[in-house]
Amino acid sequence: MPAFQYIARDASGRERRGTYDEIADASELRSELTRIGYDLVRARRVKDHPAGRSRIKAEDIVTCAYKFSGMYSAGLSVTSCLETLADQAERPMLRLVLSDVKKRIEAGASLTKAFEPHRTIFSQFFLGMLEAGEASGKLAEALEMSAVYLEKREQLRARVRSAFVYPIAVGVVCLVVLLGLLLFVVPVFMKLYASLHVPLPWPTLLLVTLSKILRAWWWLLLPAAAGVGWTLKAVLRYGGLKRGWDRLKLRVPVFGRLNRLILVSRFMRPCTMLISVGVSVLDAFRIAGEIVRNAEMADVAADLQKMAQAGNPVGRALAAHDIFPSEIVQMAISGEQVGRLPDMLAKGVDLLDRDVERIIAALVVKLEPALTLVMGLVIGVVLMGVYLPMFDYMTHLK
Repeated sequence: MPAFQYIARDASGRERRGTYDEIADASELRSELTRIGYDLVRARRVKDHPAGRSRIKAEDIVTCAYKFSGMYSAGLSVTSCLETLADQAERPMLRLVLSDVKKRIEAGASLTKAFEPHRTIFSQFFLGMLEAGEASGKLAEALEMSAVYLEKREQLRARVRSAFVYPIAVGVVCLVVLLGLLLFVVPVFMKLYASLHVPLPWPTLLLVTLSKILRAWWWLLLPAAAGVGWTLKAVLRYGGLKRGWDRLKLRVPVFGRLNRLILVSRFMRPCTMLISVGVSVLDAFRIAGEIVRNAEMADVAADLQKMAQAGNPVGRALAAHDIFPSEIVQMAISGEQVGRLPDMLAKGVDLLDRDVERIIAALVVKLEPALTLVMGLVIGVVLMGVYLPMFDYMTHLK
């Protein structure tokens, strides 16, 4: 995707400049800037942006944050840390970004403001942790916690992906076998039946029709699939359709509970870390709501902010929403009672992550035989359609 350099104004009218990476178009850029309270003045597409050649990955940010924390704890200045990190960066894009941050700090910007133009790379959570770390004097701790959060998030994603490798592989094999039968096996039998003048029953006629369509338009399969996928992705990113899709993902049978637990974990872990470094509960809810990028959770986060602003305890605010499991609510209530809210919430989120792993393992155990059975049924139905005329022919011969 392209990158855009922009000039915008914040709520106070001050000019803001920066670069957004991997933005589809100026309209999406405007939406992103509006979301953070900026009014777009001018935007320019950057054609030859390094992001296209060396995309920065989450593990790069994790490594960078860990090193930054270690060097700063050892007594190095912020600019020295950034210079060292830029020199050690393997990806040209990351080297460029860190050098830009260093220049902004040398020009008088705070660390948070220097990173702000690169929020698409370092996320709102990272910026919130930096701001809290600077304000509280716990910058090294904030950097380390940011790295821990990103690392745990990537580990969870990796576990989810690895757990569903086999079911996806079974589905792909089933699709390949089905296409092979329709493209190569069915035509051979059709020639045989035509030479024998065997009448074809309707299941076989349906297979023949599908086979002819696929053989005539096989070259459109991949572009059509890619086009449908891209269109769905684009449509589901905006407006009411996105809200409906986000709601459906949390209520769909079998996977709904898993999606809810993962979403709550992704919301509560950054909340916990932000609170632990001095960010107010109100701001923690706001930042975490922006991170999860789920319309329903964004509504929940907005309601939590209102309840916190009205003076309600965190436990009571969480209990008012069914999406939060009872263990999280109880941990919040206990944490507030003993004055250890971040610690207790962190334990609650760890429990959630263990629940996620358990549910994933149980789902995979159930999905593997189910998918194998479905694959066998589909291929069996196709083969039955292929051989039905042969059975009829043998019956007539007898």
